[in-house]
Amino acid sequence: MRDLRKIDIRNVVRDSYKKIAVGKNNSCCGTEGILKNSAEEISRKIGYSDEELSTVPKEANMGLGCGNPQLIAAIEEGETVIDLGSGGGFDCFLASKKVGDRGYVIGVDMTPEMISKSRVLAGKNRYNNVEFRLGEIENLPVADSTANVVISNCVINLSPNKQRVYNEIYRVLKKGGRIAISDIVLMKALTEEMKQDEKLYCG
Repeated sequence: MRDLRKIDIRNVVRDSYKKIAVGKNNSCCGTEGILKNSAEEISRKIGYSDEELSTVPKEANMGLGCGNPQLIAAIEEGETVIDLGSGGGFDCFLASKKVGDRGYVIGVDMTPEMISKSRVLAGKNRYNNVEFRLGEIENLPVADSTANVVISNCVINLSPNKQRVYNEIYRVLKKGGRIAISDIVLMKALTEEMKQDEKLYCG
């Protein structure tokens, strides 16, 4: 087992999600068989409706979320939305329909393979109001005061510098903007063994 304190956590996470993007792992933590349900079943259980699941490319949904930020985002037509850790583009494509032709959606992900996958899906399915940018959520490749809404689904927990992420969210939000985050919150201290398990960290 590698000592996570002595390596770049981002590289561990990036490698894990690269494998998912190219189909070498069937789960977010890379353990064979850990996700016995399909991505669609998982998404339904964490709050996505059948209508939502049927209106976006099936390949975009890899069952990696832990909730549905769309439920609390209150996205409106004409708004600009930024999705932190956009993966295959699932939440971006859902937001695309809500903002309409006058709105815009920017997905940011640090894994080149995920960006490539989401860009292909966007082009193939003619999502003209969606753009995917390669970058880290601690250093968003987005100008100040760009977004009406920032959403994120089970990604901020993976960041080694969460305060920096929130600083960046504040920077890119317009005055009066809002955030909608679905994520995992630590309720008690982890054991040292758990802290050093990269499969648990990425999961």
